[in-house]
Amino acid sequence: MTTRDTPFAAGTPCWVDLLSSDVDKSKSFYTELFGWTSQDTGEEFGGYVNFQSDGYQVAGMIGNAPGSGSPDAWTTYISTADIKASADAVTDAGGQIVSPPTEVADLGSMAIVLDPAGAVFGLWQPGTHTGFTKYNEPGSVTWDEHHSKNFAASTPFYEKVFGWHLDRMSDTDEFRYFQGQIDGETVAGLMDSSSFLPAEVPSHWAVYFSVDDVDAAAAKAVELGGTVLRDPEDTPFGRMADLTDATGAPFKLHSTKLANQA
Repeated sequence: MTTRDTPFAAGTPCWVDLLSSDVDKSKSFYTELFGWTSQDTGEEFGGYVNFQSDGYQVAGMIGNAPGSGSPDAWTTYISTADIKASADAVTDAGGQIVSPPTEVADLGSMAIVLDPAGAVFGLWQPGTHTGFTKYNEPGSVTWDEHHSKNFAASTPFYEKVFGWHLDRMSDTDEFRYFQGQIDGETVAGLMDSSSFLPAEVPSHWAVYFSVDDVDAAAAKAVELGGTVLRDPEDTPFGRMADLTDATGAPFKLHSTKLANQA
């Protein structure tokens, strides 16, 4: 099992949380779908919910206030050793600060920002909360991927802010996909999605959750009130599907097991 209790290297996606307009419905959906348990942190932390898998921290959730203007969505947080310096780097590189760096008790410090293509993501400077303690295993996050409608602006932004080395897997108009690397370790994907994202879908960070069986998980998600946006399919990177949960937040499923191996 891939577990850890030390901070992720700066520049590495280290946490995700869900903004939900119906916390109880979302809690039921994900605990049923992934077998998670949940822990409410109470009013001190704004009703924040932590999800665990096998007792390990895998994700969080916070209520989406009525009238916020923000859709229900998963947010990816990228680790930093100095959140103020990273926030300054965001604005210097053409991004915007949505929520400035804020201490969260002894857990760490967070900020919410926008990149130049308009994708929302978070910064996290760890304290006692170091991020995922289980990942890249069934029931946990296995990949974070940026989908950009302005690849030429957003990709160098991440290179500048986080010091990523960009591995150009493919650089054609048909398929443009880079991978961000820290100290030789691949940490995230960057896709030019301008040709296929609908007009109403902005640039965003997509979250992939690992499951043993994508088809079975997708079918169960529908039973729980979710919707399949893209049917399970085999790819060179595994079997994948695109869905929305019971309140409309998009997410992806991934398994290394292909259809002919089921």
